[in-house]
Amino acid sequence: MSEHLHLFNFTGAGGVTPFIMNCAVILLLTSSCFTWSSAIYTPNREAPKKLKYLLEPPVYAEVVARRGENSTLPCILRTKPSHYKVKWTKLESEHVGRENIIMISNAHAFKPYGHLGPRASLRKAHTMDASLQLSRLELEDGGTYRCELVNGIEDESVAITLRIEGVVFPYQSKNGRYKFTFHEAKEVCAEQDGTLASYNQLFRAWTEGLDWCNAGWLRDGTVHYPIIHPRPACGGELLPGIRSYGPKDKTNDRFDAFCFTSQTSGSVSYISGSFSYEQAEHACQRQGAELALVGQLYSAWRFQNYDQCDGGWLKDGSVRFPISKPREHCGGIPEPGVRSFGFPNKMTHLYGAFCYR
Repeated sequence: MSEHLHLFNFTGAGGVTPFIMNCAVILLLTSSCFTWSSAIYTPNREAPKKLKYLLEPPVYAEVVARRGENSTLPCILRTKPSHYKVKWTKLESEHVGRENIIMISNAHAFKPYGHLGPRASLRKAHTMDASLQLSRLELEDGGTYRCELVNGIEDESVAITLRIEGVVFPYQSKNGRYKFTFHEAKEVCAEQDGTLASYNQLFRAWTEGLDWCNAGWLRDGTVHYPIIHPRPACGGELLPGIRSYGPKDKTNDRFDAFCFTSQTSGSVSYISGSFSYEQAEHACQRQGAELALVGQLYSAWRFQNYDQCDGGWLKDGSVRFPISKPREHCGGIPEPGVRSFGFPNKMTHLYGAFCYR
């Protein structure tokens, strides 16, 4: 093990705890710097009115799917007005009041809109079915969708949540802690086969065991970090929860990033050896593959229970290894997780290669 081995300890699906050998990282915070939350954010809602034309969605109206899959968001009419249209929109929680129209349809045809329109269609399993079908789901497709019956007099709607199943992972610059502006954080997540996580995704990861002492950007431009085990270096003795710095300056403020990814269409494999970074690249290329991205390794760990007790180069120059079945000689931590050696010198001939194809 390296003298400065960083072990990312997952205390549950997506959970992480940093362990740093022979070095101390002290995060000095005051109670005025942050707030904390142990409850998921829900906007204020008016009392729902009784529906005349649409069926109420089921309790906890949530559809769960993974990236690349197809999904159906239910919307069923109980009766039809003489003249009506059905409008599907995606509600953007980061921009209050903003809607992304997906399609507008009547009894005879529909017109798609926006970036979701080309992948959208109506199921039409029967004459009262206005359910929305989305194909080839992407990471950003998760969120709240609204099915609205428009007849000009008594418009009404129901809302359905689409949750993309995945894993949140913290990402830090090779140059150290707190180096990313918001826009840079967004870019690095995309480079690692992910997207900036939403608050709800971070909250779910926290409930599953994510414990991380460095603050990171989220998709809405706010900065947070999840704590399960309060300790002096991580905000003192406040209760466990999501610690928040609130909205920050997207251009000037710098933090780490919380990225989100889901299942991939390919697979990750390991090539054993003592490679430099360049040699690891060539080893993957000889197998018709390329060095894996960080998000691809996390996806394999999460969805395929990938387990490899050997450090391997990744495309970003970091060295990591995934552990699904913890044992003493594989990092010495009792929980599953993705361990990291950080960003070694690329000329170091110590590690194998994680390849993706």
